[in-house]
Amino acid sequence: MFSQRTLTEDVAAVRNEHTSDALVLDCDRDFETLPVPARDDLALVTDELRPFSAPDEWLPDDIPELLRRFAGPDLVVGMPGDGSVAWTKQTSPPVVFVKARVAGSPEEFIDFLLAEALVEVGLDLPEQFLEFFGERYREFADVVPLDSGSTYQLAVALTDAYSGLHTHEVFADWEKSYSRLFEAWQDAGGRIEPRLEGITREIATGRTDFPDAAEFACNAIKHDIEPPPPFSALDTEAYRHHGVDYAIKWAEKTLNTE
Repeated sequence: MFSQRTLTEDVAAVRNEHTSDALVLDCDRDFETLPVPARDDLALVTDELRPFSAPDEWLPDDIPELLRRFAGPDLVVGMPGDGSVAWTKQTSPPVVFVKARVAGSPEEFIDFLLAEALVEVGLDLPEQFLEFFGERYREFADVVPLDSGSTYQLAVALTDAYSGLHTHEVFADWEKSYSRLFEAWQDAGGRIEPRLEGITREIATGRTDFPDAAEFACNAIKHDIEPPPPFSALDTEAYRHHGVDYAIKWAEKTLNTE
């Protein structure tokens, strides 16, 4: 299932700078959540498995089953929406996974995704949104007037925005030191920017669901692109500083307008 990936010089330097002990593994098949046999293989290449777990009290009754599994005692690595590169701190050392779906993608973009993951690991950012919201996820779900799947999707987006507020400063400093990765970061942002135009109007007219819009807008923050209202209120030092408190208040104010 796994083989150690040979890193380019700049990605290796990012790893050494941010999380020098992390393993970077190529996966011979694609996955959303790592299958059980692969978790057994993972145990062979790491020193320790430390599954994340959370008490039932953190979770609303109607959460998606995969989130309940992540909160349980089993090792669950990867969730829908993680993309082509995933990572986990539930192992020692931490591991970054390059999924088989990257085949055919530009090497510069893949290397940026790897570097991004290594930075996120090194900054000790949340692996999944349940780590970010913690015991207050039930409170968040209570203030969001959406179904459980849409609430899940919004929570993922808000966690991405929070992480982006920490990582985009790192990426912006790469212009001279890691110019190839810096250009890939800028190029990825440039592909997002046109999609943001008119998105506020699309939400108002029902052409785009709010959680889908949130995904685009919160991803923009990772690329240091200011999103349109109401998501611009997330691109602030206040959110970076106050985290979950801010996210819950923003969701309540934004989605409960009556």
